[in-house]
Amino acid sequence: MIDTHTHLYSEEFDADRDAAVKRAVENGVSQLIIPSTDMSDFDAMMNLCNDYPAICFPAVGLHPTSVKDDYETELAFVESQLDSRRFVAVGEIGIDCYWSMDYIAQQRDAFERQIKLAEQRNLPIIIHARDSFTEIFSILDRIHNANIRGIFHGFSGSRDDYLKIREYGTFKTGIGGAITFKNSKLPQVLEIIPITDVVLETDAPYLTPHPYRGKRNESAYIPLIAQKIAELKNISIEEVDRITSENARNIFRHIV
Repeated sequence: MIDTHTHLYSEEFDADRDAAVKRAVENGVSQLIIPSTDMSDFDAMMNLCNDYPAICFPAVGLHPTSVKDDYETELAFVESQLDSRRFVAVGEIGIDCYWSMDYIAQQRDAFERQIKLAEQRNLPIIIHARDSFTEIFSILDRIHNANIRGIFHGFSGSRDDYLKIREYGTFKTGIGGAITFKNSKLPQVLEIIPITDVVLETDAPYLTPHPYRGKRNESAYIPLIAQKIAELKNISIEEVDRITSENARNIFRHIV
């Protein structure tokens, strides 16, 4: 299985990071996509990926909640890294209207510019969309083309949101721990999302699936997410593994 979004470099794993990677592999999770959020965590992200080059694959980007007055400096850093190292994606990028609207104009600018950086390098994008589908769709409607592909990370949208995403034809939906939550509406939305449009993710250390909700999330919990999807789709967990892994490799073309 492939965890298409995990932050195992974060300080929550400082005490047992190596063990967390080992647990993931022991639970059948063979590859991890590791996105950065800004300059402050970039070195930790790269150190993890350098320690496990056959397991952990880095992405670089400026997270929307990290867009502040210095975002031009941050964007210059993203571009410089893309010019000097190999990454599997540009991300985590996007727009977040949940925490604050203070820098929404700068978020739009940073998102669009990073999409173009990815397009120029034939890399996918990892999209953070929190209370911001309208904003994100307005940008994609204007600039989308066949070379812009990626994942709507932590998908929690409505049926209409998914149908709009499907119109673009080049994006997958990242399904994580929320699919297991008791009061989640995501299972109803998943009814119309074909398994060919799904990739697995944890967003560790956040959004821990049942029965560990409230505790730290980790990549070893991907099978819990896969099992819930298998139940909802009435297919085997092996089929979920095979199809979602193929989906991930079609997006992230630089992983094995």
